[in-house]
Amino acid sequence: MKSHRAHVMLCAGTGCVSNGSFEVKAALEKELAERDLQDEIAVVMTGCNGFCAQGPVMVVQPGEVFYQLLGTKDIPHLVEEHFLKGRPVERLMYRPPVDKIPVPRMSDIGFFKKQRLIALRNRGLIDPEKIDEYIARGGYQGLSKALTEMTPESIVEEVTKSGLRGRGGAGFPTGRKWASAAKHASDEKYIICNADEGDPGAFMDRSIIEGDPHAVIEGMTIAGRAVGAHAGWVYIRTEYPIAMERLNLAISQARDYGLLGADILGSGFDFDIHVFRGAGAFVCGESSALRASIQGDPPEPSAKHIHATERGLFQKPTVLNNVETLANVPEIILRGGEWFAGIGTEGSKGTKVFALVGNVNNTGLVEVPMGTTLREIIFDIGGGMEKGKEFKAVQTGGPSGGCIPASLLDLPVDFDRLTEVGSMMGSGGMIVMDEDTCMVDVARYFLDFLRDESCGKCTACREGVDAMYQIVSRICNGHGCEGDIELLEDLGETIKDTALCGLGTSAPNPVLSTIAYFRQEYETHISERRCPAGVCKALITYSIDAEKCNGCTLCAKNCPENAISGDKKEVHTIDQSKCIKCGICRDVCRREAVLVQ
Repeated sequence: MKSHRAHVMLCAGTGCVSNGSFEVKAALEKELAERDLQDEIAVVMTGCNGFCAQGPVMVVQPGEVFYQLLGTKDIPHLVEEHFLKGRPVERLMYRPPVDKIPVPRMSDIGFFKKQRLIALRNRGLIDPEKIDEYIARGGYQGLSKALTEMTPESIVEEVTKSGLRGRGGAGFPTGRKWASAAKHASDEKYIICNADEGDPGAFMDRSIIEGDPHAVIEGMTIAGRAVGAHAGWVYIRTEYPIAMERLNLAISQARDYGLLGADILGSGFDFDIHVFRGAGAFVCGESSALRASIQGDPPEPSAKHIHATERGLFQKPTVLNNVETLANVPEIILRGGEWFAGIGTEGSKGTKVFALVGNVNNTGLVEVPMGTTLREIIFDIGGGMEKGKEFKAVQTGGPSGGCIPASLLDLPVDFDRLTEVGSMMGSGGMIVMDEDTCMVDVARYFLDFLRDESCGKCTACREGVDAMYQIVSRICNGHGCEGDIELLEDLGETIKDTALCGLGTSAPNPVLSTIAYFRQEYETHISERRCPAGVCKALITYSIDAEKCNGCTLCAKNCPENAISGDKKEVHTIDQSKCIKCGICRDVCRREAVLVQ
C-alpha cells in the first residue's frame, strides 16, 4: 500500500458539495500534480464534516489542521505554503466570532470540543465510497460478533440493556421493539430503515448515509439477525441524490465482500437490503404511511390496533428504525449495552445528533451526550448568536416541535425534559431564533407547512390544522379578535386528542408552545395591531431616521418599487403608498437609518 506523508480530508457532504468542494478537489489535485506532490499528498473525499457553516472544509492529517470556506483561488497558495514549505495558512483557518484569533487544530475549535461521536464516529475520517476504509475503522466487527458469538436473543438483550430509544422522533425503546418482532413466528420478517427525513432544516440522517452508509447497513443486518428477518428496506427521499448514490454503492460493496446476501461470513444467515425511493411527502416519515408507500398504496397513516412488529410491511412482522438509531447498533454490540447506557441521562441513554441551524454563528451537524443543555449546544458549540443579537427561542423536534424560550436555556436536552416543556426531541432538528423573530409568524410558518403536508385522511388534522393556520394568519394580518388565543388553545388540544397519527397529534405544538411562552406577542398583535419584532408586514411601517441618513442612496437604488426618493447626500423619504414592506432598504442601509414601527 502506498504511503503518504499527509492526507487531505476534504468534505463531500451535500453542504460542501453545493459550495464547490469537488471544484476545490480538482484544483487541489491539479496543483499537487504540477508540483510533483501527487504521490506524497493523498486527497480523500469524506462525508459531512459537520461544520456546515464554514464549508467547503478541509482537515490535513497528521496535525488536524482545519481549513474553511475554501475556494479554488485559495489552492495554489495553500499548496505552496503548507505542503511545500510546511507553513499552515492562518488566513484560511477558523476564527471565532469574538476574538477572531485563528484556531489551527480542529479539536481546539469550540464547535467540536463538547461533541461525543457514536453515530457520527467516522465523520470526516473515511471515504464513504470505499468499504475498506470503513472496515479499517472497526466496521463490521459488530456484525461479526453478532453472527459468530451471540444468539438472536442475546443481541436483543444487549440492545435492551443499552437503553437505546428510537432517534426518529417517538423515542420508543429499540430493544422492546426488536423483542416484540422476534417473538412472532412468520415465514418472512422485514427490517425498514426510515431515511425519509422531511423536517425543514434537518439533515442528520442524510449526512450519516452520505458519510457512513456501511454503519446503517451493518446496523440493519444485526437487527435482521436479532429478529429473524432476511430482507431489509431503506426508504429514502428522492431529494437525497448523493446519499442514495453512496448507499447503493455501499450495498453493492457489502454484497461483494460477503457482508450482505446469502450465508453472511459463513454463518448460515441470509440478509439483503433493497432501496426504495420516496417522493418527498412529509407524512411518509410516519411508520404506517411509509409502509403503505412501499406496498404501492396511498401513503396514508392507519390506526395502530395491531403493532407492526406483529403485522407490518406486506402483513409480516416488521421492525422500523430510523438511520441514526441503526447507526448506533454496531457500536452497542461491539462495546456492550452497559457502555452505551453509561452515557446520557436516566431515561435517555447515549448521544443525540442535532442539525443546528438558524440565527447561530456555527450552524452544522453536532452529536452530544443526552442531557447536554441547550445553552451548551447553542453558545459553546454553536458559538452564540449571529451579529451579537439576543437569543429569543429555539425550536426542537421539527415543524411539529415546540419553541423553547431563553428562560429555559439551561434545560438538559433529553426525550423527557423536552416533552415536559411542550416540545419534543423529534428527529433532531434545532432551529435557533434571535430577537428579530416574530413568534406568531413562526407559528404561522410551521402551520402552513403542516397543513400542506397533511395527507387529509382524518378530519382533526385536515380541517383542524388549517383552521389554526387561518386564525394565526388573521392575527398576523392585523385582524385578530378577542378570544382568538383561547380558540387556538382549544383547537390545539382537540387536535392532539383526536388526530390519527403523530403528524396530527403534534401539529399544534408550535402554536401551543409559543402561546405558553410568548403570549404577550399574540396579545400585542391583537390588541395593539402591532408586531413587536417588526416582521408581520400588515402591522409595520418603514421610515427613515433623518438624523442617521447621510443620503448614500443605497436604499433608493435597491428598492424594487422605487418607493424611496431623495438626492445624494440628502435625507431620503419612503412613499408609503408604494412601499411593499420587503425590508430590502433596511438590509442594505449601513447606518441603521431605516426604522421599523
